[in-house]
Amino acid sequence: MDFGHALVKLNGVLVKRPYFVMALPYSDAFFVQMFERESTEFVWEGHVRAFEYFGGVPWRISYDNAKTLVRKINGVHQRELTKSFQQLESHYLFDHHFCTIRRGNEKGIVEGGVKYVRLNFMVPVPRVGSLEELNEQLIVKCREDLERKLRGKGLPKVQLLVEDKAHFRPLPATPFDACLKQSTTATSLSLVRFDTNDYSVPSEYAHHPVVVKGYIDRVDVFFRDKQIATHNRLWGKEGTTFNPVHYLAILEGKPGALDHARPLEDWNLPESFPLLRRRMEGMEKFHGEGTREFIKTLRLLEKYSFSRLARAVKKAVGMEIYTRDAVAQLLYPREDFRLTTFSLAGRDHLRRVQVARTDLSAYRELMLTGCES
Repeated sequence: MDFGHALVKLNGVLVKRPYFVMALPYSDAFFVQMFERESTEFVWEGHVRAFEYFGGVPWRISYDNAKTLVRKINGVHQRELTKSFQQLESHYLFDHHFCTIRRGNEKGIVEGGVKYVRLNFMVPVPRVGSLEELNEQLIVKCREDLERKLRGKGLPKVQLLVEDKAHFRPLPATPFDACLKQSTTATSLSLVRFDTNDYSVPSEYAHHPVVVKGYIDRVDVFFRDKQIATHNRLWGKEGTTFNPVHYLAILEGKPGALDHARPLEDWNLPESFPLLRRRMEGMEKFHGEGTREFIKTLRLLEKYSFSRLARAVKKAVGMEIYTRDAVAQLLYPREDFRLTTFSLAGRDHLRRVQVARTDLSAYRELMLTGCES
């Protein structure tokens, strides 16, 4: 296993990013993924994806002496492993081999794979909107490369890979959880800090101890065993990401701060939402509390998805009903009328029941009797 580096045009910006390569010496099959950096969680994720791609775990893997894997070098072949690499190795039960210092030729297969990928997969420079988009393309290229015949063996790689896989360990029943975990405490601003960046949590968890799980694409926050927040992972420094819904409970008590709250600065709501707010604020029935009623409507996002609430708000505005409860009614699932249709199937005894035809004259007599009294 090794990392290479290549240029990629990401959202129109030319950047240099590392790519993970795992190669099998016998079949020369390889697996490639490009990541944001070479840190621990990316090393983990690369292994997880590679083992799933190959359909098993090799008995031994050769590495260079990267700091994410080796904590200390004690001699030619003696290594003190990092705790993170020990966790990965103990989960998949493979053995390791670390190359002698400045002897990259000891893993020449993957060194050649890194060069082959750079020249054949990264030229011309890929133009993509995200690294995951590029990684999907790289998987396709890896599978296409399996059809290439290996020189000296006369067989395509895909056939040789079958022999490789016959000697693999099976994948464990539970996938490795490729994330960094950190215990911390939410601040008074309902923020938790992870890897120098801040992420919001619901205001009710301010000052509470939480556990943060940092994956390569997201950050999940847990209070005890309950997941209370998830955000896209920030890779800059000292950034902050808010979920506006986390602060609505506080704003309900301070509706005047709705237009000035920092967590809501970049919240672009569909046009039906501002219209609903104006209508609520103009209704006398709310006695000047229309803004609070609007915030209560937004708090439905604590239970329902944004797309569902947006449809309900748009429908409510179209029907000219401007209350939180009315919007909530539109969110409740409607019962399928077909489930309420009565059927005689399996109820043969009811077929013998005879119901007399209604005599409407009896109702006329009842009405006349009522008038006389």
